[in-house]
Amino acid sequence: MTAVYPAEPWRIKMVEPLRTTTREERERALRAAGYNPCLLRAEDVYIDLFTDSGTNAMSDLQWSAMMRGDESYCGAASFYRMRDAVRAHCGYEHVIPVHQGRGAENLLSRMLIHPGHHVPGNMYFTTTRAHQELNGSTFHDVIVDAAHDPADESPFKGDVDLAKLEKLIGEVGADAIPYVCVGAPVNMAGGQPISMDCLARVRELTAHHGIMVVLDAARAVENAYFVQQREPGWSQRTIADILHAMCDLTDGATMSAKKDSFANIGGWLGLRDADQAEQARGLVVLYEGMHTYGGMAGRDMEAIAQGIVESVQEDGIRARVAQVAYLGQRLIDAGVPVVRPIGGHCVCLDAAAILAHIPQRLFPAQTLLAELYLHAGVRGVERGIVSAGRDPVTGENRAPALELVRLAIPRRVYTRAHLDAVADAVTDLHRERRAITHGLRFTYEPRHLRFFQARYEPVPAG
Repeated sequence: MTAVYPAEPWRIKMVEPLRTTTREERERALRAAGYNPCLLRAEDVYIDLFTDSGTNAMSDLQWSAMMRGDESYCGAASFYRMRDAVRAHCGYEHVIPVHQGRGAENLLSRMLIHPGHHVPGNMYFTTTRAHQELNGSTFHDVIVDAAHDPADESPFKGDVDLAKLEKLIGEVGADAIPYVCVGAPVNMAGGQPISMDCLARVRELTAHHGIMVVLDAARAVENAYFVQQREPGWSQRTIADILHAMCDLTDGATMSAKKDSFANIGGWLGLRDADQAEQARGLVVLYEGMHTYGGMAGRDMEAIAQGIVESVQEDGIRARVAQVAYLGQRLIDAGVPVVRPIGGHCVCLDAAAILAHIPQRLFPAQTLLAELYLHAGVRGVERGIVSAGRDPVTGENRAPALELVRLAIPRRVYTRAHLDAVADAVTDLHRERRAITHGLRFTYEPRHLRFFQARYEPVPAG
């Protein structure tokens, strides 16, 4: 199959120089970083696919909007412009600003979770589950089984398994479930979307039991695009319409505006219930900032307001998803095992298949991640046993079925030539994979979100 790469619906107005490095320089840098590319200096990275969060290129209209940022401590006009954009596109009456998505997760968890609670979701996300567990709840994965199979081609691998969810409600009781957490799409499964049909059935079931539904809306525009392209009955609806319809099926949302809204920083918590919103405003003052800035500058809120408008433009989201699909298809054509179908924000390398000779206890995804940097100066992020962390009760490593290296594509940043360079590097590494004869082990392991700051050393895989 030939990979398609449509012309970008924008032109370049400013450039940022990239620095190339030698293999010897990368070896020194990686050793100094404890074989964790997250700890590399950005200047030592050639193509940075660690995340698409806060690393996007803002538009001329976003930059110009920043110039009118109202930096008033209380009641800034910039907040109300952002609030109105959220209301118009997502429909949440109450909008509480935060410095980024995990700020919203913190507020939500402190508000709704008590020790002994259970939170189901369609696969975990690292920071989300950390906040849930720190506040005393247990996370339960209720995603469809297909999500755990990288080769499964199902179009909506982010769907909730309604039988799993109903079984959990029966076992622990509705009163012990403060909300159902719905990722749309599912980051840890490789950007797999949830269907509108499934989301509607989740809403029906939870309404029957009086349980809230909270959307992780960071990349919901990408989910809306997949609904438009793949789900019967939605092809004639606009992305903006579908996004609003998704939000209509939920009681609230956590949002990192560093993704779909293109901003470098910022986010919000959207709620419908006035009492919950008042509680959230009280907490945001403690942990983020005043309820009309929430840890953001006025200029950041202006960039988000404009970014929300741009995020639902049909040509923009079409080109964004096609760029990711291009990289994914090039790797599929080269025989590289990746998560399929390709998601909207990333291509995930199946490290368990690529480095099948390295046991999971020696962190094959982290190993592949380090080798990719050594080979070509490309940085991704591990999404496997390291990211899964340890069970808070047993202390044992969680061993997820997916052992991935995620290559997240920042929006409006890299060209086709950059993606070709990444594809060539990964293909070369896959071809020579048997030459990788070592895994990694911890020399330093943080207690929380260890993939960010852990350090490692190589150990023989035999």
